[in-house]
Amino acid sequence: MKNYFTISQAAKIVGMTTEALRHYDRINLVKPCKVDEWTGYRYYSQSEIIRLNTIKALQCMDLTLSEIKDILAYDDFGKIIATLKQAEVGADQKIAQLNYAKTKIRRARTFYENKLSGAQPQSNMFVKYYPQRVILLSDTMHAPTLDNLWNYHKHFYDSLPDGLKAEFSFEDLAGIYEQNGKSRLFAVCTRFAKAAAIKILPQGDYLCADCTEENRVRIIERLLQAAKTEYNTAPEFTVQLIVLSGILQWNYQAQVLIS
Repeated sequence: MKNYFTISQAAKIVGMTTEALRHYDRINLVKPCKVDEWTGYRYYSQSEIIRLNTIKALQCMDLTLSEIKDILAYDDFGKIIATLKQAEVGADQKIAQLNYAKTKIRRARTFYENKLSGAQPQSNMFVKYYPQRVILLSDTMHAPTLDNLWNYHKHFYDSLPDGLKAEFSFEDLAGIYEQNGKSRLFAVCTRFAKAAAIKILPQGDYLCADCTEENRVRIIERLLQAAKTEYNTAPEFTVQLIVLSGILQWNYQAQVLIS
């Protein structure tokens, strides 16, 4: 029996459960090459091991067992290739979603690590130079929420006409743009085309201060007052950049242009 593997051995080799292999046998997806007529024990060869590993890879691409069964039954190589190309696209999308989620989780972890260590955002004002930034304003979102921050890139892509979607890409960075008493959530563009919701943030020195959701309004009032009294300017807009988001809370860096 050295050329054969028991169901337990086969399951261990491919990283599945014995119940999964029994299920595959029942639905005629992968049948053991040999069944002992006296004991009923199932035995698998290298051929079935390869088939099981193929199934496991295809499942990672979110294909159903029914779809996998069809693929493995194809005699048409062209059809197999087309199906696998489509599965690759799905896998790439899944990887992108997982990387995006990982970034959010890392930021959340940092937030709670800072909480644990007692670190608090600095509310002292400071001046920072920013180069020109291009932002895309949301037409419906005015403030961050747990829902819209988790997957805000999708919202901004969905807001674009189909012909422009491929022309845009965004930093993992969001914020609030406020002007004339109206606020809108924005995404920072790394690549963009002409669109109605595009706004240019001028390069220059910005008076900034870190703040939380609780003291954001008060800190912005302080920045505007300091811009007027200390820098003799009246900023036409404010930027409230979301610099750190946790699972339940996020912080901001408020900014007003002073030069």
